[in-house]
Amino acid sequence: MKKATLKDVAREAGVGTATVERVINGRGGVTEKTAQRVARAVRKLNYGIRDSEMHRSALRIEVILVRPDSSFFASLNHAFERMSASLDRSIILHRTFVRENDPVAMARHIANSTLRRSALIICAQDDPLVTRALREVQESGVAVVQIVTRCDDGGLPYVGIDNYAAGRTAAYYMAGMLSTRAGSFVSICHSGTYNGHRDRTRGFSDFLAAGQSSKHHFSHTILGQDDELRIAETLGEALHRDQDIIGVYSAGGGDEGVAVVLQQWAKRRAIFWVGHELTEKKRRYLQSGLMNICIDQTPEVQARRSVDIILHKLGVIRTEVVADPIRFLTITAENV
Repeated sequence: MKKATLKDVAREAGVGTATVERVINGRGGVTEKTAQRVARAVRKLNYGIRDSEMHRSALRIEVILVRPDSSFFASLNHAFERMSASLDRSIILHRTFVRENDPVAMARHIANSTLRRSALIICAQDDPLVTRALREVQESGVAVVQIVTRCDDGGLPYVGIDNYAAGRTAAYYMAGMLSTRAGSFVSICHSGTYNGHRDRTRGFSDFLAAGQSSKHHFSHTILGQDDELRIAETLGEALHRDQDIIGVYSAGGGDEGVAVVLQQWAKRRAIFWVGHELTEKKRRYLQSGLMNICIDQTPEVQARRSVDIILHKLGVIRTEVVADPIRFLTITAENV
């Protein structure tokens, strides 16, 4: 096969040879969008430049996450960290944490990040300011992928589980395994600002509302902000107030608060508990019988899929990436 030349790269990228030379030698004076086109052409044609030269025209992918103190986002962050170490030197994965309850700051960071980036992977609350910023960034030529939860109406690529199906699955198992007992179920989630949590709760309540189980009904949703103390207090009050509650679905975080309350109620009333995200503590809850089912959305798989989609969009990999929802795992004491 004929060896690619500078002219071949220029033709593939739709630019002049002088522009290609400036990009591969890192001399500046070229827009980020043009530099990306040249970098894609270089990789596609296997143009023989040194690693150090390719590193100067690196593809920078920013990953914006929230709440590094939570077990799930800590796991997701570590997954991206491990992946970063395995990528080619010409691909830089930069992780940023932004406050979750400040959509203005989130939108500002999306629009005005000082980091020169070729792509953006983001998990954020659903807010019009965030959505508008993401669309403007995408229109500027930056590839965008949402991860874990959608923060727009579906116009941007999304990597994550089918949250509605996860909620229905929780209700399916809860109703089925409590078929001999009549009573009500409650759900717990962060707030109404995450699309993923709304979808889980909607799937959970829709399953029960459809009459799938005549003995059970959906009571209400506790908005706990993933705060353990707040969740413990609110759930405890609900159990005291409503003697019919026999099932709890944790659609978000803050499960330490749920565990404390259910341990206190263990001798008074058997409460069926379905939660999300497998951790070492939840392994123990499952093994002890305190938690009955844990739905895990495999953060490692989500991180891998999101990066693969970005690399395909940037022309680094040619194989089409599967766009189906990530398969979640249903874990019990028998398969933990």
